Amino acid sequence: MTQGPLALPRSRTGTVAIDGAHATLRFERTLRHPPEEVWAALTQPEALSAWYMAKASIDGRKGGTVDMHTGPSQFHVTGRILVWDPPRTFEHEWRVAPRPELPEGEDAVIRWELEPVPEGTRLLLTHRRLTKATALGFAPGTHALLDRLEAHLDRTPLPAFGQRYQEVLPGYPPIPGPPGARPASGPDRPA
Repeated sequence: MTQGPLALPRSRTGTVAIDGAHATLRFERTLRHPPEEVWAALTQPEALSAWYMAKASIDGRKGGTVDMHTGPSQFHVTGRILVWDPPRTFEHEWRVAPRPELPEGEDAVIRWELEPVPEGTRLLLTHRRLTKATALGFAPGTHALLDRLEAHLDRTPLPAFGQRYQEVLPGYPPIPGPPGARPASGPDRPA
């Protein structure tokens, strides 16, 4: 079952595809920069620190490792690099140990695909094997982070994560709870 966006421009909003207890997030963006610049923003610790709010160590090679503390919740993400094909594809395991807002942890995979297009680069982000609840919380957070990536590449002020999250939240499926309620905080959401 796929639950799509509600009121945001289609070209900017991601999708949440739910399959039982798991889900896949998918985002597609066209960025006004060549693939090499986008690749650097996705793989260089200094760049990740700016837009992804991450302290990252990336051993850039197939079979290498990713170790980072990322996002407003500073999740400790670890995993092996499954695909390293500069400047086209970067795929890695996305493992997070259990913690209060993720009591079972996460064992997912994130894939960044870059394709040169006349306008710059087509970015396709796929985050699969997330638990359903995490995916529903991460969808607007990922949207906000991609807006920050775009601003970083454009060398313009980065949108405040919490504010941007709240702005895009209505465009995504609600997180299950009491009818009409949206939790005030949760995975990758501002508290």
